[in-house]
Amino acid sequence: MQERAVLTRQAVILGAAKSFEKFGYSASLGTILQHGGVSKGAMYFHFASKEELAHAVIAAQHGMAMEGTRRVAAHSDIAVETLVLVSQEMARQLVTEPIARGGMRLTMEIGSIQGPIEQPYLDWIEAIKQVATQAAEAGDIVPGTDIDALARFVVGSFTGVQILSEMLTGRTDLYERLSQMWNLVLPTIVREDKLAHVMQLAALAPREWEPPSV
Repeated sequence: MQERAVLTRQAVILGAAKSFEKFGYSASLGTILQHGGVSKGAMYFHFASKEELAHAVIAAQHGMAMEGTRRVAAHSDIAVETLVLVSQEMARQLVTEPIARGGMRLTMEIGSIQGPIEQPYLDWIEAIKQVATQAAEAGDIVPGTDIDALARFVVGSFTGVQILSEMLTGRTDLYERLSQMWNLVLPTIVREDKLAHVMQLAALAPREWEPPSV
């Protein structure tokens, strides 16, 4: 795809994400075009329908989340730290990235209409499971911890925390609520001699992760 076409497609997706974040799946075509700064013809060149565009926003949000996870893992050598840092990166994206917010809202709304959109959650659970397995192999997780259950619990807890934060404060307190989540979870899963350090990490504000240098 030519560079101009790529930039136009990205503009359409970003405009759609901003519209879907504000109005949900009921966002009008005019609102999407206004936010994207593109013509109707340009939008239909890339997307045959609003439904196709909505799924493209969800895919973009999912790709952003998985890339964020990869970047965090590339910078962190200690798996039990990565568990916390990945969740902080997801929170940062929801606070700062329109595509993350628009995609998250669409996942809930379209899923309630057409049936669950499972793959983003399954991929995230698998990513957390891999990190937790590494932490267990390193001896940083309490022996006997059910890694499958832990991965599902972390993803489920984060999902609930961010939804509640959105409903009550527009996610202005998301970092604080995430820290509280880890304050409850970490003492039950992290080995005692590692706990203080990881708890301190969980209290810090998220930072943006740059791509690894090559």
